[in-house]
Parts: sequence; C-alpha cells; structure tokens
Amino acid sequence: MVDQRKQAVSIRLGDSDIRNIKRIAKRLGVRDSDIIRFAIKSTLGRIAPLCDHGIRGRNLVPVLVESGDELIRYFELDAFRLESIINDKAEEGRQVDRDDVALLAMSGLRDEYLLMRIKDGRPAADGESSEQTHSLRRYLYDKYVYRNSENRTDGFSTGQDNVVPIDEAARVHARHPA
Repeated sequence: MVDQRKQAVSIRLGDSDIRNIKRIAKRLGVRDSDIIRFAIKSTLGRIAPLCDHGIRGRNLVPVLVESGDELIRYFELDAFRLESIINDKAEEGRQVDRDDVALLAMSGLRDEYLLMRIKDGRPAADGESSEQTHSLRRYLYDKYVYRNSENRTDGFSTGQDNVVPIDEAARVHARHPA
C-alpha cells in the first residue's frame, strides 16, 4: 500500500519570491501554497529522468538540453560534476563525449561565452546567439537522441556514420544554421 499522506515542508524564500508568489496567486484566484506546489511539480516533471538512477549517459541528454542551463546556473555545476552526473556507471557506447559535456556545462553560462567556445573566439553577429543555442540543441539531439533512429520525420539520416567531431559540427552549424 502506498502512503498518500501529505507532509509539511519548511523552505526559505526571499522577499521578492514571496511577493511574486502572492501576486500570481492573487491573479489566478488560488492560494499561495497552490503556486508553490505547481512550481515544484512542474519542475520535478521537467527533470524527472534525474530521479531514475537507471537513466544514464546519452539518455540524460534531453533533460539537460531542455533544463540543463537552469540547473547548471542554479546549482553551479561545472563540467567535471556534470560529467559525473551524466556518465557515472553508464555503459560503454552510451556515454556522452567530454567535449559535449563541456558544451552542456557552458550552456549554463551566458550565450556569448558559449559562442566564443564554439566559434574559436570570433564575435557573434546580431541574432546569432539564439541560432547557436538552437544549433547546439540540434547537434546534441542528433548525436545522442536520434542517433539510432532510422526513420526520422525531419528528413535527416542520423546513423553513426554521420556523427562528426564537435568542433567541425559547431563550425558547420555556425555557417549553415537551420
């Protein structure tokens, strides 16, 4: 039998967070606690694969691409710690390359720093920052998520033969963003 009782938890919040919670609750016509529970449940839903110790290596790429920048900034995760989270006990062939982990870690930094790493220090043109972030997302999904899919709906073949080194992939995406 599963215990369905709720438990009270004490958390510390800053004044601005409390004000924002109260404003949102008032606008939606709900209690402050409803807003806090919603925030917790929605965040846990986005990062749920991190709860499952069986999900390792490239299977963690989607959650880290989608929410990693927030996690990395908030918890101040560096490339070393991020690699441990991703690749610890992951079987050979399912691990994420160190260079790609480093790019994920840098995605928690400002976009300008990530662009400098991807483009060997060349300054970014206006609007290029979001294109690069999108290209990094596409690169990581293609390499780790869609790698074994034979029938992609977007027309790209993603077999192992199409994987190129990170520096070359970043240069290609920088010249030809989708």
